[in-house]
Amino acid sequence: MAFTVASEVGKLRKVIVHRPGLEHTRLTPSNVEELLFDDVIWVKKAKLEHDAFCEAMRDRGVEVLDAEDLLTTVLEIPDARDWVVGQVLDERHVGTHLARSRREWARTASPVEVADYLIGGMTKADLEIGEGLTYESSGPTDMLLPPLPNFIFQRDPSSWIYDGVTLNPMAKPARRPETALMEAIYRFHPMFQEAGGVKVWYGGVEQDWGRATVEGGDVMPIGNRAVMLGMGERTAPQAVSLIARELFKSGTADLVLAVMLPRLRSYMHLDTVLTMVDRDAMTLFPDVVSGARVWTVRPGDDPAVPVVERFRGGVVDAVKMALGLDAIREIPTGGDPFASEREQWDDGNNVLCLEPGVVVAYDRNVDTNTRLRKEGIEVITIEGYELSRGRGGAHCMSCPIERDPV
Repeated sequence: MAFTVASEVGKLRKVIVHRPGLEHTRLTPSNVEELLFDDVIWVKKAKLEHDAFCEAMRDRGVEVLDAEDLLTTVLEIPDARDWVVGQVLDERHVGTHLARSRREWARTASPVEVADYLIGGMTKADLEIGEGLTYESSGPTDMLLPPLPNFIFQRDPSSWIYDGVTLNPMAKPARRPETALMEAIYRFHPMFQEAGGVKVWYGGVEQDWGRATVEGGDVMPIGNRAVMLGMGERTAPQAVSLIARELFKSGTADLVLAVMLPRLRSYMHLDTVLTMVDRDAMTLFPDVVSGARVWTVRPGDDPAVPVVERFRGGVVDAVKMALGLDAIREIPTGGDPFASEREQWDDGNNVLCLEPGVVVAYDRNVDTNTRLRKEGIEVITIEGYELSRGRGGAHCMSCPIERDPV
């Protein structure tokens, strides 16, 4: 069975997530900034919140897969294990001696242990014994292999666009190993091999993508052969053009909407300010969305050079045009100006659609959830007291790999 994600709101069939784990126990006040988290989290509580998120999806018939479980299966395959270890434990990352010793360790350790440390990171104390300059110059708790706490946000390292995937070259060095782990899953996991392999539109860790970075929170296959891509702090116009070219060459899409966002952490991805909640409805943060510039990218006479034009309207008008709709219901972030700004920061607009008109959202965003319900949207709420500390909601924490068209 081929995998495809044909919309943002069609029935969600299958999704990849990642439960909080070892990597989050290694967040401290002194390293959260470097690791791109806003705060340390109570990991036990975060796990319970994530379990409730997964259960909410399963209750609606969604098959929920954990990335660490998928990676563990991949690591049972010798060639796959060698590829993963070669990418993540490269001497440029961990030093010459550690690269050699850790590769030997990875060949004999259990797949569960290897997966846990590749995601959770490794300290000098974890190694028990070692050698080389990197090891000798490190303290007992120094992270010789940094943890990947943002791996919980499965939306970002890979993105399905219709019948193919992007293996995203991410903007921040702290997140780039996540892409290698996801690439290994798509390359080697039996689930994808039995489906005939995976079509890759863009990216992969075996090539230097330069400034052409992209993260999945900026990627939305909205349907009707159209895709909306954000351009801001994490996704560059160069990547948008290259992705568009591949989609056009394959005949998979014939329109890309490129949306310019402020280069600020508060709005780091398109899905922090806008998500679709029904066939003809979206929740959005007006302070950013109303002023965002939009370009249309279409196939040109030369397949290698798409045609780019400034769209004479806003984001909502562009989506309406792309989907062939007469109107789109705009559901703004709730509350007065102060509450609206707070709820945007707390991921009030970052909701996951399970089927048309049914979304998962954090319960803390009371005003936004109320507005959604008044527009006929069913809102399934989950706690996010700890999960939200990383600045990501249900949309961020999910990577759909099978979703119906609308």
